[in-house]
Amino acid sequence: MEKPGDLSISRRDLLIVAGASVAAGAAPSSAQAQGSAPAAATAGPTSKVSFNVNGAAQNLDVDTRTTLLDALREHLHLTGTKKGCDHGQCGACTVMVNGQRINSCLSLAVMHEGDKVITIEGLGTPDKLHPMQAAFIKHDGYQCGYCTPGQICSAVAVLDEIKAGQPSHVSADLMEPMQATNEEMRERMSGNICRCGAYSNIVEAMTEVSGRPA
Repeated sequence: MEKPGDLSISRRDLLIVAGASVAAGAAPSSAQAQGSAPAAATAGPTSKVSFNVNGAAQNLDVDTRTTLLDALREHLHLTGTKKGCDHGQCGACTVMVNGQRINSCLSLAVMHEGDKVITIEGLGTPDKLHPMQAAFIKHDGYQCGYCTPGQICSAVAVLDEIKAGQPSHVSADLMEPMQATNEEMRERMSGNICRCGAYSNIVEAMTEVSGRPA
């Protein structure tokens, strides 16, 4: 028999009260979170840029913050150039600008007014492959293929650098002609990461294109 001062509550009532308390406590936090949500990103200033990409003149009007990589992929739909780390550390976005290889993720499109840009699409076609593309296929210089466009662009540029006599960190004698040795090629390609680890195959492909006996 319950006395007037006794407190009696069922398990069901306790759960109802507890649930109501949690909901009441969470409501202000939810409202506060909604009120502090960041505003949508606004479009920045745009600028016109004209350059030559794979032999064709291109005229774009882009946000001044647009990287060369995004201009190629999003505006020109040249998706062969890949976006990897977006920090210039993996080399997947390598293209050639005026004969020099660069990480296109670190360069703004508006910086390339009048430049000549070559991407993987500009090196060869399925019917007429560039010698480096053919060598990569022959020596299985790729597995997943994601890094391959950047690898091939860089490999072509590396052999051009060696042919032009540009030394690297491992060049032993700056007075002697540069040679496409394994050490030279590996050092110069060190900025291009192969996520599948096909490094020895890549060197074999480059060796064949260089004309040096394997």
